[in-house]
Amino acid sequence: MMNYSESDAEGRILLTSFSQRLRELGWTEGRNIQFEYRWTVGAADGSPAVAAELARMKPDVILVSGGTALAALMRETRSIPSVFVAAADPVELGYVASLARPGGNVTGFTAFERTIGPKWLQILKEIAPDIKRVLLLNPNNPANALLQPAILEAAPLLRIEVNPVAVRNASEIERAIEVFAREPDSAMMVAGSSLAAAHRDLIITLAARHRMPVAYSDSAFTRSGGLFSYAIDRPDNFRQAASYVDRILRGEKPGDLPVQTPTKYELVINLKTARALGLTVPLSLRGRADEVIE
Repeated sequence: MMNYSESDAEGRILLTSFSQRLRELGWTEGRNIQFEYRWTVGAADGSPAVAAELARMKPDVILVSGGTALAALMRETRSIPSVFVAAADPVELGYVASLARPGGNVTGFTAFERTIGPKWLQILKEIAPDIKRVLLLNPNNPANALLQPAILEAAPLLRIEVNPVAVRNASEIERAIEVFAREPDSAMMVAGSSLAAAHRDLIITLAARHRMPVAYSDSAFTRSGGLFSYAIDRPDNFRQAASYVDRILRGEKPGDLPVQTPTKYELVINLKTARALGLTVPLSLRGRADEVIE
């Protein structure tokens, strides 16, 4: 259950990481395993319809990507074993009893710790020290609700005003960015969501048009022309999820498999975009980057 559109190449890359790892563990499609793919972006009714369909199918395991999709799935089934990737705090949201002993039908791999939001602000300030206002493009999902308080608390320490703006579609994204960019010294943060992923090119194009430095929560944005991202290694997240799916298919219960939190974040910086914005990325920050796009 993927929080991407079927045509999105990034979603395909993640699924390739997942299926390759399963093959390494002895699972070959058409021989001893069958995959059913469902995409929530572009589905008729989005995540709820897809979740209901999957619950009716009663598969042996469901792999679910993203917090919104996980929330929809948990409303449909508390019995089908499920492994989530790139989702928000499942304890806070009531999906598991604890990280060490989930205890129910789901386990998996979280996308962030709450301190990542202030880190986005800090890196933005390092790259663009003159910024004073930051638009937090904030689709309504569980992850962003957990991130926002830490971001708002950190902002005054960096002498930045953060303005969260809820958006639900492409036209609202465009309107929010165009209105905010009218004031000088403005920047933006794009929290992860299926909505942001579906409109990746639009967001990057608008940021370039309005010459706004932007922090992203997914390296796919940076590789597509965004300024920088500080985020988990998503393909690795899916490789790890394959190991949990393997263990469940071999008889282990998801409630006995601990929820894993990120141990490493990747900083990816697009120097070409920085130059187009008239920004100079400090050498100290380049040295900390895991990947620099020239």
